[in-house]
Amino acid sequence: MALQGRSSPLVAINIRSCSFLLCFVVLLFFPIQQATAGKTGQLTVYWGRNKAEGSLREACDTGIYNTVIISFFSVFGHGKYWTDLSGHPLNGVGNDIKHCQSKKHVTVLLSIGGDGEGYSLPTAKSARDVADHLWNAYLGGHRMGVFRPFGDAVLDGIDFYIGLGPQDKYYDELARSLVAMASRRGKITKQAAVHLTASPPCSRVFDEQASSELETMTRLVERVHVRFYGEPSCGYDYHETRPFWGAWSLWRFRFPATRLHVALPASDEFRGWIDAETLRESVLPSLQDEPRYGGVVLWNRYHDKITGYGHAIRDVV
Repeated sequence: MALQGRSSPLVAINIRSCSFLLCFVVLLFFPIQQATAGKTGQLTVYWGRNKAEGSLREACDTGIYNTVIISFFSVFGHGKYWTDLSGHPLNGVGNDIKHCQSKKHVTVLLSIGGDGEGYSLPTAKSARDVADHLWNAYLGGHRMGVFRPFGDAVLDGIDFYIGLGPQDKYYDELARSLVAMASRRGKITKQAAVHLTASPPCSRVFDEQASSELETMTRLVERVHVRFYGEPSCGYDYHETRPFWGAWSLWRFRFPATRLHVALPASDEFRGWIDAETLRESVLPSLQDEPRYGGVVLWNRYHDKITGYGHAIRDVV
């Protein structure tokens, strides 16, 4: 099961060679013309944040999602590990994962991190330890003494949903370790590599240090889900849309070889919400002018189930 991805040539601008304000103005008002991506048909949703959203199997059976991301593996980095599924019983999730993968051809990932403070990677060794745990507890490994919460179900990969700050260190080491483990297993079993994605907040592009760290990560992940929700500095605002488009321009030019998916809220309860009609008629056609546009990611299944947002936009993503 593969995530859709594609690289494109470097654009003719070096964002490091000009001031942030100048680059922002240039990218916002004078976009470089390139071939367009158009529709990709890729719709992803986060699942696991509210018991009322229904089962994972139910989400996959809707037929509207290509990828479902289980959230969150939220405690790690200090020898303790925990996956919080907001009241969903773990019993049965493994069978749902296999149903999604084999019957519905849906890619199922596990998102690590979240909005809490129960995780960090203080050392490179802690990163390798977490990678070892993820490999043996959720992915293709099996080791005596390591509990597999989802039984013998093997997830397709890992999504990095990491906040800003010092806890960002060593995630590249974690990613490399997972890639190395998958590579060693592939030589034996001929199975596909573990899929890695990253889901940073859209404001991260404004932070030089954070953006530099993400550049390292983008060499290791297949795609980036840019979170345009809950962000006052770059979330969509009907009264002033320039921050949204300015951030999108910086993302597309700073990461020219990365497949970018636009992560949006499925409900107006979150900052950055775009009504379905505006998204269909105005926003998506402009986003799809970018050849690295990869699709839409929805936060989250609970709100999408209530609003029907995914159904409303499915044919235009």
